[in-house]
Amino acid sequence: MSYYKNLHIWQKSMDLVDMVYSLTKNFPKEEIYGLTNQVRRSAVSIPSNIAGGAGRNSNSQFQNFLSYSNGSTLELDIQLIISNRQGYINQNDLNEITQLIEDIQKMNYKLQTKLNGK
Repeated sequence: MSYYKNLHIWQKSMDLVDMVYSLTKNFPKEEIYGLTNQVRRSAVSIPSNIAGGAGRNSNSQFQNFLSYSNGSTLELDIQLIISNRQGYINQNDLNEITQLIEDIQKMNYKLQTKLNGK
């Protein structure tokens, strides 16, 4: 039942969660219920939706969950840009994590295309 753990996109998204938690440890304490929480929730949503979709009964349901996961990557991207603009993360860290997000988005698109039979 946990074959989602073998999906490369799920593994990469778990790496992303690890990076996000590492970066947000240094956010100001006043952001614990604000931006820190939002960034972490968006990151956690990505592998969670991949796993949730993989456990569904049809490819179309899986695609829906992949779509939710992709939406979370977009939210996370914006939140990280805001974090950079506020001085919470540096440009090098932003570039590195943005590249990982883009890789996950590409993998998501390819998997959705495969599930769609195209």
